[in-house]
Amino acid sequence: MPTRPPKPPKPIKPERQPRRMNGFLRFLDGSLSFVFLSFLLVAAVAIWLRHSFDAPGPLGETAAVVIPKGEGALEIAERLEKSNVIADRRVFMLQYYVARLYSGGTGGASVEKASLKAGEFQFPKAASVRQVLDTLVSGRGILQKITIPEGLTSLQIVDRLRAEPGLSGEITTIPPEGSLLPETYRFSRGTSRQDILDQMRTEQGKVLMALWEARDPTLPLKSPEEALTLASIVEKETGRQDERARVAAVFVNRLRKGMRLQSDPTIVYGIVAGQGPLGRPITRSDIDGKTAYNTYHIDGLPPGPICNPGRASLAATLNPPTTQDLFFVADGTGGHVFTSTLKDHNAAVQNWRKIERARQGGATTGAASGSANGDAEPPPAAPKGARVPGLLNASKASGSEAPPPRKKPKEAPPKQ
Repeated sequence: MPTRPPKPPKPIKPERQPRRMNGFLRFLDGSLSFVFLSFLLVAAVAIWLRHSFDAPGPLGETAAVVIPKGEGALEIAERLEKSNVIADRRVFMLQYYVARLYSGGTGGASVEKASLKAGEFQFPKAASVRQVLDTLVSGRGILQKITIPEGLTSLQIVDRLRAEPGLSGEITTIPPEGSLLPETYRFSRGTSRQDILDQMRTEQGKVLMALWEARDPTLPLKSPEEALTLASIVEKETGRQDERARVAAVFVNRLRKGMRLQSDPTIVYGIVAGQGPLGRPITRSDIDGKTAYNTYHIDGLPPGPICNPGRASLAATLNPPTTQDLFFVADGTGGHVFTSTLKDHNAAVQNWRKIERARQGGATTGAASGSANGDAEPPPAAPKGARVPGLLNASKASGSEAPPPRKKPKEAPPKQ
């Protein structure tokens, strides 16, 4: 007998997830999607930034731009855009802030170092933003230079710095005489004049102390300051490098013997007090005039330097050659004849006078001393009882021999 088929089994209903779990999954799914999309966006921006950072810039040829002191990053960006160094200041600013946030953003520059420097900078053709930013952050600007000749006074050096248009700022105090090292100094446009002056003073101190430590221990000099003073006289007495050491030896020998230095440049300094050159020949009244610097009237060294001597004069003064020389006079070629006795010195003076007479057609002549200030009247004879005459006053105490003429101006460019 047929039977009724069994009823189909009831379907198994899935367990319902708690509503709270369903909400969390939806949130998690949305968050992951957002993170993924954000990652894609950041990656795209990073790729764009990298491309814009390294893409060639608009510069058609190498150009220089001056960044004044005190300008902020935005002002600098605007200046670069106007100068056609960069295409868009907004891109530059974005890259600049990235460089400040992440070390290595400008070739390894840290947050502290990622600041834009002032100065004059040269940018190559088609410079990228990275190159421009690296140049400004590193401060690799165009270096200018100023050359300070040996033998200038401190006031003359300050005047030269004041006249240099590439420097900035004021100098309010004239440094002590002799405290500056004449040299060629390099600087970025906008560097402070005072900074250059401070650098010159620091360098002079270093050079002086190094040479003082390596000095001839037998020198009749008690301190670096005395060495500086004597070197300044040597500097003003000759412009020839091959004579500097021998001139220094003459003065050292005279100090050892207690003889007066009798140097014309000290007369000039005593008159003008470092303001500049005398502007005329030395006269008899100048030689007779008593000042603290006139080494015709004072024993030993003057109270301080008469100029700023260079490295070579300092070295010559602190390690002079061993000689017996006590005198020198012009030889007619721009150099000098060095002698150790008054007799030989007078003979050299007479020879110099012959040369001058031949040059001037028999006319009488003046200067043959170590002065760099031109011809002048011959110096007076030494008074009775005076010590052995010096460089200019070679006459005997009795005046029986004519005093030598002082040197004509050196054929090398005279020091001021």
